[in-house]
Amino acid sequence: TLMQYREQDTLSKEALSSSRFQYKERPLQDLLVLGRGDFGQHLSINLGFGIGVTLGIHAAGGISGAHLNAAITLTHCILGNLPWRKLPAYLIGQFLGSFMAAATVFALYYGMVVSFITGVAVVTGPTATASIFSTYPAPYVSLVGGFFTEFTATVMLLLGILIIHDEKNNAALKGTQALLTGILVLGIGLGMGLNTGYAINPSRDLPPRVFTAVAGWGMDVFTAGHNWWWVPLTAPTLGSLAGVFIHKLFIDFHNQPVLECENEKGQPVVESSTL
Repeated sequence: TLMQYREQDTLSKEALSSSRFQYKERPLQDLLVLGRGDFGQHLSINLGFGIGVTLGIHAAGGISGAHLNAAITLTHCILGNLPWRKLPAYLIGQFLGSFMAAATVFALYYGMVVSFITGVAVVTGPTATASIFSTYPAPYVSLVGGFFTEFTATVMLLLGILIIHDEKNNAALKGTQALLTGILVLGIGLGMGLNTGYAINPSRDLPPRVFTAVAGWGMDVFTAGHNWWWVPLTAPTLGSLAGVFIHKLFIDFHNQPVLECENEKGQPVVESSTL
């Protein structure tokens, strides 16, 4: 049926866009870890992440809205902007795309990874390589501190996305939303990425973690960092909801309605992760 076709199209587009943006970020993380800083720095990873997000939005923005992020999709459903029946297609697409991206990067740099780990894949310590694929807290970060970091970073992400697409306020010009969203992610990474690697996205963290568990790193990927694995799932989801609430309370409720004829910018609502 037409409905089934659309849901399959949503799944494939979310998978494509999710894998597309991670293809840009994961290799740079790989080079930073394996090269011990010789092939890139903190800025390199964040530039790759920002560019990847921009390209991912362009890849699927007109079809699925290019959520790329399970927390954003779930927030859409909770607010009634997206039917709950569409949630599985979005989540499966995002998770498949993220898993494929992790597997592709692993295959691409397999020789380099094997040479670096000298036969033993470890999650923590000076020869740890699991952080190429998923996020882990820095040694000095507590579980509570890491949760707060992820929560706050996702609040900033949602506030930025909503401001970029707020047609009742000073929304971005048509066609620039994807680029500005990528710049937003770049800024969050540079300012808030050191503590936890800023997952800000369950779809970016869990599938690669599952991949590393079956690819040789074992169950340590779930127990490391005081059982860190659940934080990138829950903190971004709560942060996404909080970001929407803050935007509505301090900005949206004070906006003046804009007549269609007055909206000279004409941004399409579905072009990105609008809420």
